[in-house]
Amino acid sequence: MTMIVVSPLARMAEMAVKHRAREMVSLLAKGQDFHRPAVIDKARHLVLGMNDISFAGTPDLVAPQESHVGQIIDFARSWDQSAPVLIHCWMGISRSPAAALITVLALHPDQDDAVLANRLRQVSRYVTPNARLVEIGDHMLGRNGRLVAAVRAIGRGADTDGNVPFVLPLLPSGDAASS
Repeated sequence: MTMIVVSPLARMAEMAVKHRAREMVSLLAKGQDFHRPAVIDKARHLVLGMNDISFAGTPDLVAPQESHVGQIIDFARSWDQSAPVLIHCWMGISRSPAAALITVLALHPDQDDAVLANRLRQVSRYVTPNARLVEIGDHMLGRNGRLVAAVRAIGRGADTDGNVPFVLPLLPSGDAASS
């Protein structure tokens, strides 16, 4: 089954090895230093410098932009899906879950947004996808507000210390294409 592994920075290397990921998306504050796990192909590592904010205009902080979401979409569409992709941010509860939703819909636009958001909530009760990434992804993927509404409907996630990686299957388990 093809899957997306979502992780906080602190467990990113462990999750890459455990799930045999070879490709990775890092969504961290610009200039934040970290070590790419050796199992990740350097050519298949997308690093996006952005803060976990939902509005532009804050001095010294970089809000998610269309260029970031465009790169997530392009990266997703070039993922060969022979191994899981790892998506991580600082805590693994806001930017990376939003990027995971965008990845799923970039590859499988026929998925129902509400079903996808509920599936995300089922695999992690802690996620609160970054609203700005979701809004931009909704627009760029032509979701017509469905993704935004679906993420709002699942509400804010439970409080956590951020040490809660999870796996989001690319397709629902009952889908014949997921076998």
